[in-house]
Amino acid sequence: MTALGKLLRTTAFQLTLVYLLIFILFAVSLLGYFALNTRRLITEQITRTVTAEVTRLREQYREAGIRGLVLFIDLRSRRPGSNLYLVTTPTGEALAGNVGALAPGALDHPGWVEALYRRIEAPDDTEHHALVLVVELPGGFRLLVGRDLEERERIYGIIANAGRWSFALVVVLGVAGGFFVSRRVLKRIDAMTDTAHTIMAGDLAGRLPIAGTGDELDRLAENVNAMLERIEALMGGLKEVSDNIAHDLKTPLTRLRNRCEQALRTARTDGDYRVALESTIAESDDLIRTFDALLMIARAESGQARDNMTEFDAAEIARDIGELYEPLAEQKGLALKVEAPLATPVRGNRELVSQALANLIDNAIKYAGPDTSKVNGAPAEIVIKASADGERITLTVEDRGPGIAESERGRVVERFVRLEQSRSLPGSGLGLSLASAVARLHGGELKLEDNYPGLRSVIALPRAGPTGA
Repeated sequence: MTALGKLLRTTAFQLTLVYLLIFILFAVSLLGYFALNTRRLITEQITRTVTAEVTRLREQYREAGIRGLVLFIDLRSRRPGSNLYLVTTPTGEALAGNVGALAPGALDHPGWVEALYRRIEAPDDTEHHALVLVVELPGGFRLLVGRDLEERERIYGIIANAGRWSFALVVVLGVAGGFFVSRRVLKRIDAMTDTAHTIMAGDLAGRLPIAGTGDELDRLAENVNAMLERIEALMGGLKEVSDNIAHDLKTPLTRLRNRCEQALRTARTDGDYRVALESTIAESDDLIRTFDALLMIARAESGQARDNMTEFDAAEIARDIGELYEPLAEQKGLALKVEAPLATPVRGNRELVSQALANLIDNAIKYAGPDTSKVNGAPAEIVIKASADGERITLTVEDRGPGIAESERGRVVERFVRLEQSRSLPGSGLGLSLASAVARLHGGELKLEDNYPGLRSVIALPRAGPTGA
């Protein structure tokens, strides 16, 4: 397609033509209305003037008779710019006036009529239009008084000529403006298209250009750029997830295979086979828990878990999970406390919220061992809280461990991200990712804060209404 063809097919150019057509229709209607009203006003002015003159001449006829009327008309018809006058006998013979010739039949019917005429003193035989009033006087005499319509036609012609020039000017300027606007819009669209082609070719770092005008194209570009940034971040996360999967899943699978192969080579008794099977089952359970966590995150992020939402007490969950993890905390030399004195109603998926809170407690127990009290100078304890904060219900886990640096708190909620690079501790790096996904599913958020010292993990969820809605 040629450049001109692309330009003519743009929405901006077509809209310009539509607006131009609408403007022309309004302009023509306005000029037509103005011209017709001007014509009507001039005609009304002529009729009032002629009617007043006829009334005066009738009075003159009644007072002085036909001779006085002829003398009066002869006098008035000689004045510059005078009206048209004509007095005839009953047979049509002219007695006085400045009308030399009149269209046939103009005097036959009394009343108003537009007729062609020629003045007596006119240097040529040019005929003119006039609006005349014909009246019949007593005795059969005919009186014609009128006014030339040249002035009316001249004004009408001026308006019509101005309308034609205005129409031509509007069309030219409108089309030129359409080309100008369309070229600017098309230039920006072409720039966006080129960037889109670059992105489709694999360069996710490309962004749509923004002119800075704040118009609809800028708003569209900003939203698309935000989407591209999100896609780029997801692709980067996918790459990181893939790398972590290669480490966190391939290594246990390789270890599982090696143990089975070693058992086949070295086991001699039923006890040896039993030990190998038990270690294989334990390794398999870890893998199953990892895949279960991935499936649970996928359910939360896709919104499938919304089908099983009910109203429940978050404080009750905090007490139940705290009771479940208390023996494990004691084994690690940690004091686990639960502070959930009041009911905290939440509407959501009880299983997912419980799992999210359990993940936070498991992380706290894992990374806040009793040796951290020597470093932080604080008691080795974990506090679980459930409380209401306005329209929010918060489930909080506070520990006295090493905490998480502020710069890492945004990254640590991604899948398979573990700040403990040696990966010597058990875990898959999915706990915080699941907690964050569950919070978003319920319209809340996961916040990681400093506990001075340690980490304060907060799941903030919307408070259930009076009806549980």
